[in-house]
Amino acid sequence: MAIRRIYETPDPVLRQISKPVATFDDELKALVADMLETMYEAPGIGLAAVQVGVPVRLLVIDLQEPEEEGGEPVRDPRVFINPQILWHSDAEVPYTEGCLSVPEQYAEVMRPDKIRARWQDVDGKSHEQEIDGLLAVCLQHEMDHLNGVLFIDHLSRLKRDMVLKKLAKWRKEQSLKAA
Repeated sequence: MAIRRIYETPDPVLRQISKPVATFDDELKALVADMLETMYEAPGIGLAAVQVGVPVRLLVIDLQEPEEEGGEPVRDPRVFINPQILWHSDAEVPYTEGCLSVPEQYAEVMRPDKIRARWQDVDGKSHEQEIDGLLAVCLQHEMDHLNGVLFIDHLSRLKRDMVLKKLAKWRKEQSLKAA
């Protein structure tokens, strides 16, 4: 397992359309392991393969929700390969989203609150499930990456420009700290 570089906006790699995964082998399992390690280290709750420079339709999610209120986060990694949204509710909910490829920036995005998704696991086995709540939001966010879309693309031009200005300021502060 290895921690991989997470590409950040405006890197053009993030705008690539990811190709379907056709081969379910040890190389794929190694990529999944690297992605999980990278996501935990970042730290984040979701990561698409394209964010680490591999434009294939693969993403990992671990909400790391505690079993009880105020308890320790519990790791429950999920792998979604070739995911599809088969249905989504008409009702949308606001959720404040962030992204490892747009570090330290957050904005409210409207998304359907329920979806029905189909995907494959690392062995190629097919799954289908109705999903809601944070997992539904996270899955939609990560699936956007597979299509070259970032969460900031869902914002008005004014809000997107504000987020990008804040990001530039944050990067400048980080480089000054490192100097």
